[in-house]
Amino acid sequence: MVHLPFADRVEAGRLLAKELSPHHLRSAVVLGLARGGVAVGFAVADRLHLPLDVIVARKLGVPWQPELAMGAIAGTARILDGQMIRELGICDDEVEEIVAREQAEMKRREELYRAGEPALDLHGQTAILVDDGLATGNTMMAAVRHARSLKAAGVVIAIPVGSRQACERLRKEADDLVCLAIPELFYAVGEWYRDFSQVSDSEVQNLLAESHHRVRGLKAV
Repeated sequence: MVHLPFADRVEAGRLLAKELSPHHLRSAVVLGLARGGVAVGFAVADRLHLPLDVIVARKLGVPWQPELAMGAIAGTARILDGQMIRELGICDDEVEEIVAREQAEMKRREELYRAGEPALDLHGQTAILVDDGLATGNTMMAAVRHARSLKAAGVVIAIPVGSRQACERLRKEADDLVCLAIPELFYAVGEWYRDFSQVSDSEVQNLLAESHHRVRGLKAV
């Protein structure tokens, strides 16, 4: 039984690692959704001795209310809430402008986080997609479709906590979904952590660099 709230993302990741079964881990790569998911993913990868990489998934905000998501992107994958876009009268040009801006930011962050390291090859691998929680699930859905486009053999979503609606929606997208807790009343991911401090860009860089160093060390043994 998981007792909420989690102390922090590290504790959540360690608990999550215990719930991933052996069939999830055959030829597997952990992919943390930047930024918070990288901290959880690092703890998962560290416990299970798996390589860690990053997926930069970006929310597509409504033009006049950026915090309201009308979709998300990750890699070449694009998720759009067509009904919302029609009801709010957002034109195609506005959508494309926001997509282009977020694609540029996505590329900038990927280059920053990887610091010259190539993206891990997912071909034939199980992609374990990790975030610190699921609220709407839009960015995770974009990440799943991005992993599929990179020829991952399978996609497993692993999250500490999620809304029932998002989990049900994403079970249909992934080969498996592991979620430690699905509270009946869900308002925001941060309410299920005692420490939900923002993860910085430099922390993401450091966690990825440390994971790459560890994996190289294991290969050398």
